Amino acid sequence: MTPAETNWAGNITFGARRLCTPRTEAELQETVAAATTVRALGTRHSFNTVADTAGDLVSVAALPRLVEIDPAAQTVTVSAGLRFGEFAGELHEGGFALHNLGSLPHISVAGACATGTHGSGVGNRSLAGAVRSLDMVTADGGPVTLRRGDADFPGAVVSMGALGVVTRLTLDLVPAFDVQQWVYEELPESVLTGAFDEVMSAAYSVSVFTDWRPGPVGQVWLKQRVGDEGPQQAPAEWRGARLADGPRHPIPGVAAGNCTRQEGVPGAWHRRLPHFRLEFTPSNGDELQSEYFVAREDAATAYEAVGRLRDRITPLLQISEIRTVAGDDLWLSPASGRDSVAFHFTWVPDGAAVAPVLAEIEEALAPFGARPHWGKVFGTAPEVLRTLYTRYEDFEKLMARYDPAGTFRNDFLNRHFPR
Repeated sequence: MTPAETNWAGNITFGARRLCTPRTEAELQETVAAATTVRALGTRHSFNTVADTAGDLVSVAALPRLVEIDPAAQTVTVSAGLRFGEFAGELHEGGFALHNLGSLPHISVAGACATGTHGSGVGNRSLAGAVRSLDMVTADGGPVTLRRGDADFPGAVVSMGALGVVTRLTLDLVPAFDVQQWVYEELPESVLTGAFDEVMSAAYSVSVFTDWRPGPVGQVWLKQRVGDEGPQQAPAEWRGARLADGPRHPIPGVAAGNCTRQEGVPGAWHRRLPHFRLEFTPSNGDELQSEYFVAREDAATAYEAVGRLRDRITPLLQISEIRTVAGDDLWLSPASGRDSVAFHFTWVPDGAAVAPVLAEIEEALAPFGARPHWGKVFGTAPEVLRTLYTRYEDFEKLMARYDPAGTFRNDFLNRHFPR
């Protein structure tokens, strides 16, 4: 591994001594068992040091490809290193779908689930919420399988690689469906804050994009399932917002060519639920990202709290996205135990300038118990994080039991889960 190895955004240079890419599970087991310190590396889309290590990085992307659909159980078992966009088409052709997808189909299944990554929709859990079972290689090189219903399972799904290297996951499926996507512009801010639940419940998946400047909200993306009645027409005006007259990119002024099809053209779920197409790089990576989850019932008040910082936010912001996530029972999921709204910020790539603004946002959202996304830039203190999750201490005990020697530990885990 060379010093030039970085994450997707380029803000993290990995400190690992080497990158291992085993081609068989036996080789992976040998690699892990022989390592003093090892961390799993996914598609490098985290913006902090959650995947970094001074030891060995290991990628499971070269393990044998597995996509095994069980129609009777309505599940699919996939190799952990696969990106969502690399097998979603096979599911659709087989008559099935995942309940949701993230903004990017470029991210790996294991990495997305391990950090609590999500899509949007008031009834849609995070991507990790679909996990029915997972297989992983633990610190001694041995294989472990955990299934929904096992005592350790809810602590192992969103675990940031702290328990082992995940090799495959079994995910819940639903029947395949089509989606229409429309973009509306200039939604009055008073409508969003006054009828937040109604706005965010207007379609199967809803995303609100804003630059936090005074005035109307920039864009609302409505992704609506096509029902038995077939494709629908969209009104020219919706809640005071106007229908876009062409394709839009979330960042105003950026060409929409790499975005998924809009203007109400029906398409398979995997071609509409993400914001960006698999065949294109969504951007050049010159950005930083942060995200904070609060209870959905606090959405409007939390929005107003962030809005009071707009003069601090807008000079450093590329775009902000607001989405909803249904609650789950996974111990360290940012949506654990509560239906949530997520405030996402895509910043200019200037960490030194962004850090103090993040501190102000975190202070403004502190009354709402804001939980940061584990794979993005945040400054929330470990002692505060501990108060935000009821099973935090249980997770620490789980780490100690699965990895007593600290094989999978790194600076990130040592800071947030000290022994």
